[in-house]
Amino acid sequence: MTVQVFGHKSPDTDSTGSPIVWAWYLNEVKGVKAAPKLLGEPNTEAAFMLKRWGLDKPDIISSVDAGAPVVIVDTNNPAELLDGINDADIQAIIDHHKLVGGLETKGPIDITIRPLACTATIMVDLMGDDAAKMPDAIKGAAMSCIISDTLEFRSPTTTDHDRAVVEKLARELGVDIASYASEMFEAKSDISAFSDAELLRMDSKEYTVDGKEFRVSVLETTAPKLVLDRKDSLMASMVDVAKEDGADQVLLFVVDILNEEATLLVPNDLVKTVAEKSFGATVSGDTVVLPGIMSRKKQIIPNLKV
Repeated sequence: MTVQVFGHKSPDTDSTGSPIVWAWYLNEVKGVKAAPKLLGEPNTEAAFMLKRWGLDKPDIISSVDAGAPVVIVDTNNPAELLDGINDADIQAIIDHHKLVGGLETKGPIDITIRPLACTATIMVDLMGDDAAKMPDAIKGAAMSCIISDTLEFRSPTTTDHDRAVVEKLARELGVDIASYASEMFEAKSDISAFSDAELLRMDSKEYTVDGKEFRVSVLETTAPKLVLDRKDSLMASMVDVAKEDGADQVLLFVVDILNEEATLLVPNDLVKTVAEKSFGATVSGDTVVLPGIMSRKKQIIPNLKV
């Protein structure tokens, strides 16, 4: 049977590119039949990556058969995966997030979770000398994933090793990192085709904080005004999105990549309290700027309080 390789729902660049990278490795190096999959439509930056490197968009799946062999990448959280994931034959997990728990396997498996900024960095390490066999398109996907997850090394999750892997891949590809990152972030910043609900779900994860269910959404952009100009309609849409998704509140952080800060939309007293208790912010309107906040994983989630 073909091993399906996939990441989390609302796939970003890492959850789009890393399945492609690892499926290539399984097929071409390990001799294991594998196929990358997506659990949703990729965001605009991920779509740019696919087009730039001539990669086919993986099929989008909404379910997985019981007993089907799978490899999970860029998450280990059942809430971010398909319903019934524990009925699949999970063969490996490759991730860079904290261990959540809740996944169940049919037997012992390979699990690699490392404190690096990107799943693709871990994959290059796991390949060892075989990483040199990656064709340019696969190298381009891996490089794109790391640039995205590190926000071109601006994110506090960035390690020296992530940077070194990107620099090596860029040299081999003849790519100028700064110019390429600008193209990626420009693509990520184009939100014109998306509805408010799509934006709120585009790069979002579910978390429980002090008994409250939050959908924590992050929009990373070099043009925050394009998002903030829609704040009134976005805040209105939060009500329906939260209700449909079984959440108490949507938290939307608009991350300004270039100025290295986030703007949190504050539609009500609950979010105002979250901003004040979590970040020591003083809130006087329906938005609040949080200087230096760039990473959901390292700076937002660990600090959330109600």
